Amino acid sequence: MTDLPPRYPLILNPKAKSEKGKRALKFIMENATRFTIYATRSREEAIELAQRFASEGEPLVIAAGGDGTLNAVVEGLAGSETSLGIFPTGTMNVFARELGIPYDRLENAMEVIDGGHSHEVDLFQMNGAPFVQMAGVGFDAQVIEETTWERKKRLGPFAYLLSATKVLGAKPPMMKVTCADGRTVEGIAVLVGNGTLYGGQFPLFKKADNADQLLDVVVFKESGLQFVRDTLRGLAKGGIDPESPGDSVEYLQAAGLTVSCDETMPIEIDGELWGRSKVAEFLPTGKTLKVFAPAVPKVKLRYTVLKILSPWRR
Repeated sequence: MTDLPPRYPLILNPKAKSEKGKRALKFIMENATRFTIYATRSREEAIELAQRFASEGEPLVIAAGGDGTLNAVVEGLAGSETSLGIFPTGTMNVFARELGIPYDRLENAMEVIDGGHSHEVDLFQMNGAPFVQMAGVGFDAQVIEETTWERKKRLGPFAYLLSATKVLGAKPPMMKVTCADGRTVEGIAVLVGNGTLYGGQFPLFKKADNADQLLDVVVFKESGLQFVRDTLRGLAKGGIDPESPGDSVEYLQAAGLTVSCDETMPIEIDGELWGRSKVAEFLPTGKTLKVFAPAVPKVKLRYTVLKILSPWRR
């Protein structure tokens, strides 16, 4: 009897109703003999399924969905010997882009998995919730909080731009950042990166390395127009410069940190709204994640993005 090729467990978010989601489902069904498909009903179920597969010794679990689905599967696989394969079918797919995994055609993403190259990345946690790519406290989390699913479906990434315009008009509370080594800084928005990319294709955390056991932290000290200037200038230059970030921006690297505020702060992890809290504690989990990725990641800014932002490259 001929040995049959292995079937990989595939954890699928069935709620993806965009054209990209429909194309992804079509590809998965056309290649269904390669997978055992599990359509999840909730984030909790995705976590439980991933934990089960890891405990059963599955060598590979594939997550098909956006950053929220991916984050749930990551939580279930954290610290195990089971590797993660990624079918990026969401709006942003930041972690997939960070690793150079093709996000436009699942055929190409499948080729990465078949290539068999495994990359090991650090896992950090925010108030006990693990994340692999980034987290935000304040402005960007509030933008996500303000962006409805209906608007994302209709406008894609531009939906966040509309919400950002609204949030910029409000006066944010001051937050305090305390690093594990005692350094402190105050600001109105905090971005925490385990990788270089922010918001999909934008390199923001210039010194970040997802295998160096450090978090890269950008603290914005002023709101309104200055906040916009600082952000665009950093994006246009290929990331905030750690050596000369400017008077209104501070760049830190830390093994852990705490963000605190007198008011509750909106918090996001891996592009999904976590909730609100007066304290956000970022710590290493002591675990790593194995993920299939190209042997040589190719993370590039699109030419059109650089062209649009070129006036800020001064």
